[in-house]
Amino acid sequence: MEKNKAVNDPKVILSTLWIFYVLNILYADVLNLMSEAVATTSEAEELINTLLSPEMLLSTAIFLELAMVMVILSRLLKYGMNRWANIIVASLHTLGLIASVFVGTPMIFYIFFVVVEVSALLFIIWYAWSWKETQYE
Repeated sequence: MEKNKAVNDPKVILSTLWIFYVLNILYADVLNLMSEAVATTSEAEELINTLLSPEMLLSTAIFLELAMVMVILSRLLKYGMNRWANIIVASLHTLGLIASVFVGTPMIFYIFFVVVEVSALLFIIWYAWSWKETQYE
């Protein structure tokens, strides 16, 4: 019986969804690096140089770290803070992903990953929003 409780615990489910999301980001970035390695057009090089400024890399690192921190916070935070942290961070990441599609010309695989990632984030938002306090607290 205790095993089923852990499987249905909203904290475990949210944490697992964040792991799924982060892994998708990782694989999308690996494929993106591979595709950029073969891109030789001056437009692609200019875009890469613009996106690789120290400030942009720091902003991206902070943005991505939020998702990784949510893996832990989803398990540790109490009900109210947990719900709002998941809703806010997932919403920010959804907006960031949608905006990323409009930077340059995204490859078809990137659009696929964005659809999967946004779907996961929307599910996180919905799940956190519909989470009732009485569950597993």
